[in-house]
Amino acid sequence: MKEIQTSETLKIGILLALSGGFMDAYSYICRGGVFANAQTGNMLLLGVNLSSGQWHMAARYALPVFAFAMGIAIAEFIRFGMVDKNLLHWRQITVFLEAVILLLVAFIPLSQNFAANALTSFACGMQVESFRKIHGNGIATTMCIGNLRTGTQNFCEFVEKREWKHLKKSFLYYGIIVFFVIGAIIGNQMIQWQGKTAIVVSSFLLVIAFLLMFTDGSKEQ
Repeated sequence: MKEIQTSETLKIGILLALSGGFMDAYSYICRGGVFANAQTGNMLLLGVNLSSGQWHMAARYALPVFAFAMGIAIAEFIRFGMVDKNLLHWRQITVFLEAVILLLVAFIPLSQNFAANALTSFACGMQVESFRKIHGNGIATTMCIGNLRTGTQNFCEFVEKREWKHLKKSFLYYGIIVFFVIGAIIGNQMIQWQGKTAIVVSSFLLVIAFLLMFTDGSKEQ
């Protein structure tokens, strides 16, 4: 039986989904209505503002998209650079950097939301590139549309074929969506209490994921 990498375990996926929902709630509620993860929404609002000549508003949505792409690229460069290195696993490095970046965001004033949103989206890009599977299934922890599609597909296959593996997979996908939403709920509550520093909760969740990956690093590839 194929061993599951630590980064693909459900406990890591839950932590990342909680953090993903928290980040999106934080950037949208606290940092000027910009999505940290949902770049489709940012692209839509970019186009709307371009069409109406609102250049400053358009830039507000363009920068996170660029930063998200850069986060993906940096995660890949870290992966390339860590080939055959007996140090930290490359995913541990990316999740730790993500935690540090979000901690820095907590200290950026609200007058500098451009920078805060760019850094948050950069961190999200690193996460979406580094953690793409749970129990061998392709699952995103920073967005829901793909999970919703695949979860529903597996549920329909269960109804059609009566194979329990499809129902189990559908629960896995729907479960990650639930934890993403829970992360957003927690994010909204923490923002009411802590304001811009609430993002430290997301950083804390990522630190826990980083530490958990030491427990069975031998399975990481």
